[in-house]
Amino acid sequence: MRILLTGGTGYIGSHVCVELLLCGHEVVIIDNLSNSKKEVVDRIRMVVPGGKLRFCHADLLDFGTLDKLMSESGIEAVMHFAGFKAVGESVAKPLAYYENNVQGTINLLKAMQRHQVGSLVFSSSATVYGSNPDVPFFETHPLEAINPYGRTKLFIEEILRDYAVANQTASVCILRYFNPVGAHESGLIGEDPQGIPNNLMPIVSKVAAGKLEKLIVYGTDYPTPDGTCIRDYIHVVDLAIGHVRALERRQKEAGIHVYNLGRGKGLSVLEIIKAYEIANQIEIHYNLGSRRPGDTAVSYADVSKANQELDWLATRDEYQMCRDSWNWQLKSEIAIKTLL
Repeated sequence: MRILLTGGTGYIGSHVCVELLLCGHEVVIIDNLSNSKKEVVDRIRMVVPGGKLRFCHADLLDFGTLDKLMSESGIEAVMHFAGFKAVGESVAKPLAYYENNVQGTINLLKAMQRHQVGSLVFSSSATVYGSNPDVPFFETHPLEAINPYGRTKLFIEEILRDYAVANQTASVCILRYFNPVGAHESGLIGEDPQGIPNNLMPIVSKVAAGKLEKLIVYGTDYPTPDGTCIRDYIHVVDLAIGHVRALERRQKEAGIHVYNLGRGKGLSVLEIIKAYEIANQIEIHYNLGSRRPGDTAVSYADVSKANQELDWLATRDEYQMCRDSWNWQLKSEIAIKTLL
C-alpha cells in the first residue's frame, strides 16, 4: 500500500515508517518539522536502503497543500501522528493545541473523504483514561481528560466515531498507547525532544551522558511497592509493529476499532533507573523530590484485545529499552561532534 504518515519524522512516526518500509509498503511523510528534523528522513533511508519514501514539508492546517498531496500521491491509507503533545505547554497554550491537533485532524479527514481514502490509524494515548484509579485499563473503561492535550485526543476520538458513522465504508483504528521508550537498534533514529525533555527515559539518558546533572524522582510516597509512580513502558519498535499490524489486519474492516498498546505490566521510576544501570553498566544520579500535580500512582494497560485480534504482543523487555536508549544517545553525540 501507499501510506500517508502525518508527523512521520517524529519519534513514533519515524519508527512506524521504518517498519512499513520493511514490510514493502510505500510511505509519504507530511510533517511541518515543528518538533523534529528533516535529517530523520535521511536516517530512515539509511535504516531501510531502497525503501520507497517521499517527504513533504507542510502543515495539516494548510488544507490546499494537503489536498494537492493527496491528489498527486495515490494514497491508500493514512497513519496520523501529527500533533502537539506536551501536557504542560497545553495548559499554557490551549488554543494552539485545539487548533493544531483538532483542526489539523478535521482537515485530514476532509482530504481523505474528498479523495476516497477509507483507512485511518490514529495515534491516541492513555491520557484519555484520565485519573481513573482502576488498573489495568481496558478499552471499555470510561474516558476523561485532565488537561488540554488529553482533551484534544479525546475530542478527536469522538470526531472519528462520528466520521465512521457518516462514512460507513471507512475503517478507523484508534491506538491508545502508554509510555513509548527506547530507539531503533541501529541507533540511527530515536527520541530527540527539543529543549529539556519531559519524559523519563530521555532525561535518564541525558543524565547518563552528563548532559544533565541529576534526575529528580517526583514523589516517593505513592501506594506502590517502592513509593514511586508505576507506568507501562513499551519499546518504540514494538509499538511501531503494533501500528503496522493494526493497519494490515483492519484496513478492510469498516467501523471503529480501539486497541491498547503496551506491555500490560508496570514498572516504577526506580525500577527503570535500576534497569538502565544494569543494562548499560552506568550509574544514574538522582534526587528524591515531592509529587507533581496531576500524576497518578499507577497506570498500565490490558493488552489482551490487541493480542487476540491483531496477533500482536510487545516482546522487548526493559533492559532492551534501556540498552537501545543509551545506544541512541551515544550515536547522537557522535553525530553531533562529527557535524561540529
